[in-house]
Amino acid sequence: MRVTFCCTGTKAEPWLEGLRAALPHADISVWAPGAPQADYAVVWAPPQQFLDEQPGLKALFNIGAGVDALLKLRLPPQAQVVRLDDAGMSVQMAEYVTQAVIRHFRELDAYEADMRQGQWQFRKPQLRADFPVGVMGLGVLGERVAKALGVFEFPVRGWSRSPKQIDGVQTFNGEAGFHDFLRGTRVLVNLLPLTPETENILCRDTLQQLLPGAYLINVARGAHLVEEDLVALIAQGHVAGAMLDVFRQEPLPAGHPFWTIPQITMTPHTSARTLREDSIAQIAGKVAALSRGEAVVGMVDPQRGY
Repeated sequence: MRVTFCCTGTKAEPWLEGLRAALPHADISVWAPGAPQADYAVVWAPPQQFLDEQPGLKALFNIGAGVDALLKLRLPPQAQVVRLDDAGMSVQMAEYVTQAVIRHFRELDAYEADMRQGQWQFRKPQLRADFPVGVMGLGVLGERVAKALGVFEFPVRGWSRSPKQIDGVQTFNGEAGFHDFLRGTRVLVNLLPLTPETENILCRDTLQQLLPGAYLINVARGAHLVEEDLVALIAQGHVAGAMLDVFRQEPLPAGHPFWTIPQITMTPHTSARTLREDSIAQIAGKVAALSRGEAVVGMVDPQRGY
């Protein structure tokens, strides 16, 4: 069995070492142009040349949570795309989102600004009942985030394409439930996969349906957000602010309006990082299962995009 590694911008040797230890009978190497045909590939942002030269691949294992960029390429006809189920990312995402919600709810940004100006003053406590949090996307990451928010007794709502049931979460689904979901949400968390249907979903029309003083947390993909619409709605006061971890162009270019808007807090696409050891164990287990002809979880439906 031959496994090839083609991950742009990723140091290969630690991955090779781990994969070789987990799959001792496999031939594992870094891809180079003209390399022999492999059975399986571990990939991140591979070039089209790699895919064109590997027409016999049985499966591609994507080391990030999102597969949208990979699905835009011409894939080998019989190759299955397998995504990471969790690999340590869900707890990181739950940490990130809950701190963002609590930071906004407790007005910690405002307190920090006061302290920098030498001001010692209190603010009237806000009520959790006035801050229903809506989570868009209820996959592995979204469900973990929704449950984590419930621990802090926020009213938690969730929306997904197909029906889901999560204890303690009011769930909505499909186009019919989307508008009801938005109209009862004040803090909106986006964890949707990026597909043609979800691109630009965070636009003026969507954000205007949120409760006044809304707050946006985007930890999915930059292309979900129409950036100029967010800027306009913050200026108008309907949206109080946002915490953004993903952007249409990364790194965010100098001169972008987001740099100068104090209501927007930003981080450099770091809400949930791939944990190498967990990922290697998961990928190795799935490679072994597939080689035995067994089914594995995490298979991507290219038509749906996740």
